[in-house]
Amino acid sequence: MKKITTLMCAFVLGFVLTATLTAQQAGLITGSVADTKGTGIPHATIVFRNEKTNVVTKIAGDDLGRFTVPALADGSYTVEASAPGFALGTKKNVAVAAGQPIQIGFTLNIGSVTDQITVEASNANSIAAQYAPMDGLLEARSARTEVNTAFIQNFSSPVADYTEVMQMTPGVFSINSNGVGLGDAKMYFRGFSDGLYDITFDGIPWNDTNTPSHHSWAFFPSQWLGGVDFDRSPGTASTLGPTPFGGSINLLSKEMTDVRNLRLGMSYGSFNTILSDGQFDTGNFGGEKKRNNLLIDIHRMTSDGFQTLNRQERNAGSLKYQYKFSDTKVLTGFAGVIRLTANTPNIKGPTRAQIAQNGYNYLLQNNDPTQQNYQAYNTYWVPTDFEYVGYKQQFGNGWSLDTKPYTYSYYNAQYYATQPKNNGPINAKNCTTGTSPNPCAVDKLNSYRKYGEITSLSKVSKYGIFRTGMWYEWATTNRYQIPSNPLTRKDDALPNFHEQFWTNSYQPYAEFEYRATNALTVTAGFKWAHYNQDLKQYADNGKTVGNLNGAAFVAHSAGYNSYLPSVDANYRIKPNWSVYGQFSTGSVIPPSSVFDVTGAVVSTLPKPTGAKSYQGGTVVKLRHATVNADYFYINFENVYTSSPDPNNPSATSYSQAGNSAAKGFEGEANLYIYKGLSLYANGTVGTAKYVSQTIGGVANPSYNKWVASTPGDTEGLGLTYQQKYLDFGIFNKRIGSMWNDGGKGSTVINQYVPIDSFNLTNLFFNYTIRKGSFFDQSKLRLSFNNLFDTRQITSLTPALSGATYKADPGDTLGLLAGRSVTVSFVIGLSPHHE
Repeated sequence: MKKITTLMCAFVLGFVLTATLTAQQAGLITGSVADTKGTGIPHATIVFRNEKTNVVTKIAGDDLGRFTVPALADGSYTVEASAPGFALGTKKNVAVAAGQPIQIGFTLNIGSVTDQITVEASNANSIAAQYAPMDGLLEARSARTEVNTAFIQNFSSPVADYTEVMQMTPGVFSINSNGVGLGDAKMYFRGFSDGLYDITFDGIPWNDTNTPSHHSWAFFPSQWLGGVDFDRSPGTASTLGPTPFGGSINLLSKEMTDVRNLRLGMSYGSFNTILSDGQFDTGNFGGEKKRNNLLIDIHRMTSDGFQTLNRQERNAGSLKYQYKFSDTKVLTGFAGVIRLTANTPNIKGPTRAQIAQNGYNYLLQNNDPTQQNYQAYNTYWVPTDFEYVGYKQQFGNGWSLDTKPYTYSYYNAQYYATQPKNNGPINAKNCTTGTSPNPCAVDKLNSYRKYGEITSLSKVSKYGIFRTGMWYEWATTNRYQIPSNPLTRKDDALPNFHEQFWTNSYQPYAEFEYRATNALTVTAGFKWAHYNQDLKQYADNGKTVGNLNGAAFVAHSAGYNSYLPSVDANYRIKPNWSVYGQFSTGSVIPPSSVFDVTGAVVSTLPKPTGAKSYQGGTVVKLRHATVNADYFYINFENVYTSSPDPNNPSATSYSQAGNSAAKGFEGEANLYIYKGLSLYANGTVGTAKYVSQTIGGVANPSYNKWVASTPGDTEGLGLTYQQKYLDFGIFNKRIGSMWNDGGKGSTVINQYVPIDSFNLTNLFFNYTIRKGSFFDQSKLRLSFNNLFDTRQITSLTPALSGATYKADPGDTLGLLAGRSVTVSFVIGLSPHHE
């Protein structure tokens, strides 16, 4: 017995020693994933990425949040941990070496929409997801597409704005007739025009004050973007902003790196476009614990533009700073400033006759000062700034606070020529000021300053996540348009209109994300949206409110309230397959121009436009393929249709069009083919039509007609090759046929001007020096936009009215910009890279 016992002990000891040595040689890693209360998070996902070879290993934690990785090759790893309802946890530069067992602990914070954006592209057990230029989320509760950093940096032009970054996402189209990033572009999707959806930056909604519209050239160039979360739905109760009515385009600032790096870049492209850019990442610095991090970007862009004499200059700088008091207390600040000048005129484009006579790219000229399109008569000066300070803190018992005060301003000083009423030349006879009916130019200002704050309080429990909070914003606005003489730059005594107004916006909300099972989450919430406008409109020359019976101004107020419930569910059929369903509501208030009537008298305020949205979809992430698909039905109530104001060429008239409905199908997929080669595709099919048969008891002339700028189908296709040093991509977007509205004088406004389908193809090539070199992130970049030089009409404002549209030489055209080529070289320096 003693011999048997001795042999058994020796066997056990030998087994333990052998296992220990084997584990040491392989680099054994153990750890745990817990919430802020210290409770283990079951079935968390842990991903290990070798920072040199990019090889990814993915495992799942057990019921108590524990995990073990039995074997990893020696090297430096980035380790990420994630779980439904929690933000991504990341640890970089984790050294794995034989004979050195490692223990890692993760404490995951409560997740928010923007925190979760980067999770799945990196941790899904899917090669196709890791290489997808854009993709959906397994945790999605509505139709969402995530545009990642790699797409922005490698597969878009260095001078692109956010509309061009979004161009290849499902259903979206955006046109800039002056060339990529060289104008004020607008986006359309699902029958939504600009102003019918939110755009946020790091969770802060931004927009104009007279309507919730946006200016792509004024605030957030692609140099400041690290990703985009595109939610094509009103979202949940915690989705804040003036109009998540149609969806939310969540722009994200760049992530801050742990390693110091300096990048100096120069780009030169078609139309004499020059971009110089400098970016400095400090990495973590400051004392032993290195709690500080700073990211600075300064750039200058100048261009002659594709269209003749439509020049642009942008000088911009941004700064992002982060200070970690501890792992549970983080302070973040951001500031961005832009100074923009341009020669873009107020007209929507050239006429057919001008194009036929002067060429496809004609817009302005500089040899005939008697004409409206004389360059010196058309100028923009648009300075903007945007700042916020964010603070996050975790408390005990699962509570967490996130607050973000902010401010931003927009100052659009524009001067543009108008055609004399007698259609004669611009000269001293036709363009006198004072009592003359032909001032021949307009001195325009649209300026505002906003102050706001978004605060949320959350609690994680075994039942789920409770969220509550509020968005508050105060804004002051000054707008005017004054007749002017372009020959002398002398303004008239009375304006076409002049108004000041102050807006207070409140949106308190509460919602609960119930974890019914490990696979099923159900979220229900409620939001109250309240807006109040106090307006002061000044007497004018009769173009808008008139002389007000001798009064200097008239004051009035408008208040709007909407009650917005939402409910959704996500069910995880398998770890890599989920389905979701959603019912949500949204609203958008009428524009301030509802008071632009004689005497500023409005007897009955129009109601906010409301939306009821129904969506269902699925997300699948296989190892070599990802698929996202959804069906949507959206009903809009109290819809307005817009058309040019015949009495004011720079104003817009709004009239009731009844209710409308949008419905359709969207699909998105990425197929990983072989060794970094992937095929990406998306497509949409749908309709957006007016559905009210009567308005106020009168037959609705718009019934069953298409909403403007709503193609019946869109298709996107991309082929990418991504390896350690080389990135190649070619993308094509086809926009199906659609309709534009007619003018105010047309007997038919809606479904009036047919617009044929068109295609846009872009090609990109990049060679980048990656980690492991003194010249880390140095890059050679080649971009082709509109590769095949396609030339087509994308929008049209008719010159004539009538029952049916007839082409006319006076039609104003929106056109695809011609082919552009940009070459960029970036020198990256990382002297302290390890």
